Amino acid sequence: MNRAVVAFLAFAAGAAVPLVVEAASSAETYRQLNLFGDVYDRVKSDYVDEVTDEKLVEAAINGMLASLDPHSSYMNAKAYGDMQVQTDGEFGGLGIEVTMENGYVKVVTPIDDTPASRAGLKTGDYIIALDGKDVMGLTLQEAVEQMRGPIDSKIVVSIKREGVTKPFDVTITRAVIRIRAVRSRREGDAIYVRVTQFNKQVDSGVKQAITDLAREIGPDKVQGVVLDLRNNPGGLLDQAVAISDEFLDRGEIVSTRGRHPDDVSRYSATRGDMAEGKPVIVLINGGSASASEIVAGALQDHQRAVIMGTRSFGKGSVQTIIPLPNQGALRLTTARYYTPSGRSIQAKGIEPDRVVTQPLPDGVDPEDAPELRSEADLPNHLAGEGEEDTGPRSAQSIPDDRSQDAQLDQALALLKTLKVVDGKIAN
Repeated sequence: MNRAVVAFLAFAAGAAVPLVVEAASSAETYRQLNLFGDVYDRVKSDYVDEVTDEKLVEAAINGMLASLDPHSSYMNAKAYGDMQVQTDGEFGGLGIEVTMENGYVKVVTPIDDTPASRAGLKTGDYIIALDGKDVMGLTLQEAVEQMRGPIDSKIVVSIKREGVTKPFDVTITRAVIRIRAVRSRREGDAIYVRVTQFNKQVDSGVKQAITDLAREIGPDKVQGVVLDLRNNPGGLLDQAVAISDEFLDRGEIVSTRGRHPDDVSRYSATRGDMAEGKPVIVLINGGSASASEIVAGALQDHQRAVIMGTRSFGKGSVQTIIPLPNQGALRLTTARYYTPSGRSIQAKGIEPDRVVTQPLPDGVDPEDAPELRSEADLPNHLAGEGEEDTGPRSAQSIPDDRSQDAQLDQALALLKTLKVVDGKIAN
């Protein structure tokens, strides 16, 4: 078999020698590897245009991982570097969280105060072309790389939107995207904190926000905290654990369980409650995923907060970033998340304690509203335990006009009626 093919397969598995040994010991495995080698050699020798080894290898790896689940992927050295920068909270680009669906790039959520949000991109939009070139056939990584570029340079993004008859173009000017992951303000005598994603700045940002607003309101006058995780697509596990810990004095926060019985990790709370025993309400919707669901699930199971809104996205899988020397990194799904009570989040999401839907904007016909999708709708999604598609998912948008935010209004009204007894919400 082609030596380059053997090297590729060994590299994809993360260890060359064990894979070759396993291949030699299994006739069926060896037959499949030979099949791959035959196809690889035929493409290299006979395809109409010359193709580089790098392109074929990356495409093969991405195809293998894409067949597993929507969240496993390969990052070349550049993409891996970009990912590390993004989790630090600053990167260059348009300012959108995206995924790949049906061959096109789908907007998960525009990030606040970025070129994409100011240009009017919306959750559920499909990006079908970039600078006039169709994105069909590109990997997600390739599409993201095209959307990034020199600061102040322009890119034409072609959008297909539910309820709009024809695709339309939006010209966006690239900028340095500084993720302000935590936003806060006083709402009467309540503390309102919105977390837009879980990057490295979140825990310190939430602590600072609560401290500053409690001082402004007066510690004895604070009614409680509204933690807004709507449209938060997730991020770093350690930050989700840290935020949960800010409101819990004890007990498990989340556990992860992998393929083998001993692949179990548990994360527990330490003493200390930033809210100082005041009631907490967590707002979620169909755009709240992963780390957001960990926080909501932990506070819900411990009865430390009332979860309000609509059912969350249902991404309850753990992706481990495995660096590959001089070759980027592998993002591989290695475990599932479980709430303290043992509930699996995967493909189910978090059901709120109080279901409150966000009304559609004025003038929008319900029939023209974007179709709302969850983890369970994604092709090849990892199976959940007792998957159920129950409970409504609200439109994944937060009104720019504060006076139109019905979910927040109801949260603030409820907050006034809640009490905390022995660390638990008592209505």
